Parts: sequence; C-alpha cells; structure tokens
Amino acid sequence: MNEELKCILTKFAESGWDLIAFAAKEYLNGADNKPELVKAIIQADRQCGSCGCEFDSFYKRALELL
Repeated sequence: MNEELKCILTKFAESGWDLIAFAAKEYLNGADNKPELVKAIIQADRQCGSCGCEFDSFYKRALELL
C-alpha cells in the first residue's frame, strides 16, 4: 500500500466519523473491502468535501490512490 494512502486512511480511521472510519480501519487491517471504502469516501466527499476541514482534499486524493 502506498504510504500516502496509508496516512490518509489512518486519518480517516481515527476521525471518529463512522461513515469513513470503519471502512478505513477494515482496509488498513487487510480486509478486501475496497468497493465499500470507495463508496464511503465518495459519500463523505459529497457530505463534507467542501466544508473547509483538513479532510476536504483527502477524499479526492484517496480516491486517486485507490
């Protein structure tokens, strides 16, 4: 796994936001859940992707790296 992607997913996993945290944790732990993770990131980007928080740029970058 790309180190940049690992850092982003770790931030997602530690975010406390169930929408992305669970899928990110599972992926980091080796689960074969890429479709679920992508779906969660897309939904998170739709809900929060332009709010101005630190995660805004991470959503699109994570999708590029996946």
